[in-house]
Amino acid sequence: MALKAFICRPCCVSAAIPPSIEPSWRSSFFVGQPLEISIPNPPSGEYTLKRPGIIVSKKLSGLEEAVRIQRSRELHGSIKLRKRPPLRRGKVSGRLPVPDHICRPPYVDSGLLPELSREHQLHEDEGISRMKAACELAARVLDYAGTLVRVPNFIPTNSVCLKYCINCLRDASIHQPSVTTNEIDKAVHNMIIDAGAYPSPLGYGGFPKSVCTSVNECMCHGIPDSRQLQDGDIINIDVTVYLNGYHGDTSKTFLCGNVNELTKRLVKVAEECLERAIYVCKDGANFKKIGKRISEHAEKYGYGVVERFVGHGVGTVFHSVPLILHHRNDESGCMVEGETFTIEPILTMGSTENVTWDDGWTTVTADGSRAAQFEHTILITRTGAEVLTKC
Repeated sequence: MALKAFICRPCCVSAAIPPSIEPSWRSSFFVGQPLEISIPNPPSGEYTLKRPGIIVSKKLSGLEEAVRIQRSRELHGSIKLRKRPPLRRGKVSGRLPVPDHICRPPYVDSGLLPELSREHQLHEDEGISRMKAACELAARVLDYAGTLVRVPNFIPTNSVCLKYCINCLRDASIHQPSVTTNEIDKAVHNMIIDAGAYPSPLGYGGFPKSVCTSVNECMCHGIPDSRQLQDGDIINIDVTVYLNGYHGDTSKTFLCGNVNELTKRLVKVAEECLERAIYVCKDGANFKKIGKRISEHAEKYGYGVVERFVGHGVGTVFHSVPLILHHRNDESGCMVEGETFTIEPILTMGSTENVTWDDGWTTVTADGSRAAQFEHTILITRTGAEVLTKC
């Protein structure tokens, strides 16, 4: 579950977000500028040998690079997609019960948003074992939730399956209506409590559901409701479980039916950004490498990287330092062996500006463009990082 952060130096909470453009950026992009050469017109009929152009390269400053990225993003945004209605709030059902014997996180009964813990979460052997158990359960729940994502009368574009699916749809007994995000929440809730765990989002700062379901332009923290998934939607499902005193946190963006190619590419690149970020993690590595690696890959495709929501330390406490910035930054701090935290970048097809609904949670892109997110909880080791939330 992403943490909304307002960050200043040193790492603390304040009312302002640092500028996204840092003069100290080191760009890896080069552009060629032609060298103007004045050549007189040759006599009529005389053969002329044309010399190849000479290219002069220069390194971009941080400001120039930001302008280049913005122009690329605007060009990318000019591509017309099939118009679809904006996301609307459905009916939110009541909070689901949790059996009394299941251990609850300390924030549940307060209804208040807990303060960010200032302690890095480092684990000995027993703590690592419990973290792995919680994360493994979260991964299994997320995998199961993904199997529930369906739309009515879905006919795949694969011609091999087309005839079979049409025949199935003629049989009313086989027809399945589209799933609602509320139904996904209920299924996730039941699987978690059946495993003897607590759904961490439930009651966190008053959050009313057991899972976050963020559809299309919703960046994160979508509240499950009565809305049915539609053909062509994308949905991020964010699962966190609290098992034996430890939280395991993970999310993935799923495709619903026939999703257009541009949206598929957004989802694919978002997952690749997470993978590339994990690759740079190890004992002693700088945290800022995460944002650099994510930004480099996202910018190749003209996507925006959301700055407002960050990864976080996770373990016995749901949210703690370090705060993991997914965009380019110059924050200090190094990873330590035995530490656990999440990486959870959100990419957008258009603007990264966002609006939070009056429910205090659901956050959507200001321009209605789609967003995709992937998340893993990782454990820092001496030589790399172990992904704890993989099935």
